[in-house]
Amino acid sequence: MTVSLIISTYNWPRALYLCLDSVMQQTVMPSEILIADDGSGMSTRDVVKHFENISPVPVHHIWHEDRGFRVAAIRNKAIAASRGEYIIHIDGDLILHRNFIQDHMIFAREGCYVSGSRGVITEMLAEKVLSGEITSLSATTKGVRNSNNAMRIPIMAVLYQLFGPSRSPRSCNLAIWRKDLIRVNGYDENFEGWGYEDTELVLRLNNSGVTQRCMKFQGIVFHIYHKEASRDNKSKNEQRYKDSIRCHRTRCEKGLDRHLTPKISYETGRGSAIVIGG
Repeated sequence: MTVSLIISTYNWPRALYLCLDSVMQQTVMPSEILIADDGSGMSTRDVVKHFENISPVPVHHIWHEDRGFRVAAIRNKAIAASRGEYIIHIDGDLILHRNFIQDHMIFAREGCYVSGSRGVITEMLAEKVLSGEITSLSATTKGVRNSNNAMRIPIMAVLYQLFGPSRSPRSCNLAIWRKDLIRVNGYDENFEGWGYEDTELVLRLNNSGVTQRCMKFQGIVFHIYHKEASRDNKSKNEQRYKDSIRCHRTRCEKGLDRHLTPKISYETGRGSAIVIGG
């Protein structure tokens, strides 16, 4: 199957560099990489251009202007620009285990989406990682919290899938068939600001008959510590999520279909920039 890796980012070029560097070291590469950029400046564009030049697979920079936290919209634009059958969503503040893509491909099943977990890098360790003082991570690295989420034990992953509890999925480590994203119309762009856009998406997937597969002990990522984003819209977004529960929503109105036949100019060649206004 063809795999599109979508990486969400906003104005943290150093973290994005480390994230993309970990993608370059994968045992199995995705078919393409799409940077879903919520309005970053030129420093982020420079990072993307660097990896466009060295990546063995196409890298596309999907960008819209900075008009506040609009991650649902930029992810939809990246999905619309993608060409893979299977889409893996991560955030640009993650460092991937070298088997991350391979693990997701092995774990994929028709009619299912996959939610993974993450190890968390503490603030003190993050400083060393960002400075380049520490260049490799594992579950036993001092300063990695939730270390059970950072252990890669494939046989345990099989057992957890069979007997473990369901988890609350997060878009930092989430894989969905493209056709299923189209079915539910992708992310609801009425969600602006932090919170619930990913939880509401998987609610509609569940309501549509797409079932969850929980991946633990494989598909390992390490989340780089940062200060929390503003939670100003949390209550509003939470209420919209609760409305989706009450209405048993299977599809959102303001979603992916707004971009599937978009006003986009594709440049030819590897690493073309795709800029979407609005």
